[in-house]
Amino acid sequence: MARVSQEHLDARRRQILDGAARCFARTGFHATSMQDVLAEVGLSAGAVYRYFRGKEELIAAIATEAFTAIRAAFEEASRATPPPTPDVLLGAVLRLFLEERIKGADRQAFARLIIQVWTETLRNEQLAETLAHGYDGMREAWTALVNAYRESGLLHADVPADHVARTLIATAQGFIAQQALFGDVAVEVLEDGLRGLMSMSVPSTASPAGDVPPREA
Repeated sequence: MARVSQEHLDARRRQILDGAARCFARTGFHATSMQDVLAEVGLSAGAVYRYFRGKEELIAAIATEAFTAIRAAFEEASRATPPPTPDVLLGAVLRLFLEERIKGADRQAFARLIIQVWTETLRNEQLAETLAHGYDGMREAWTALVNAYRESGLLHADVPADHVARTLIATAQGFIAQQALFGDVAVEVLEDGLRGLMSMSVPSTASPAGDVPPREA
């Protein structure tokens, strides 16, 4: 019997993951059965179960793959001189995942899939560990990027790098939540918003933090 090439195995795994992601995005994780996944990818149960034992492994693989790709993008950006600013980097990453990630699934559907992954971690310990590990990796990658901003003179050093990293991650998460809930949220909106915030300057006459004028009675 001829040996199956690694390229063929990788392509088949990709086929299964993309099909499962389309199903989850379209009808929801819990409403999707493995039979739905089999029908979507056009494969037998034996062919699919060779790679994944069930929906939990599929959703964990989708989440792990997403985190790995995002972290790689951030780490690559941290090595650039000068590193891309947050509006450019976040825009590129979100555009990749919301517009090009899954063939046959629109941006809102894929954003809803991401929200489902987040909520599923509340009941699935394995997925929660995957999400926590991915989040920690993203914080590390963003922290390295923040340090690169400082070395390039793009960012002051008076705020902890981890605080900046977590805020940028929260910005991306909030954008994804808006896309999932309301749809029609162009990535350009995020890029323009971040660019506008980055252009702000603090007036020299500004009051110190916490020095709020008293309200009139």
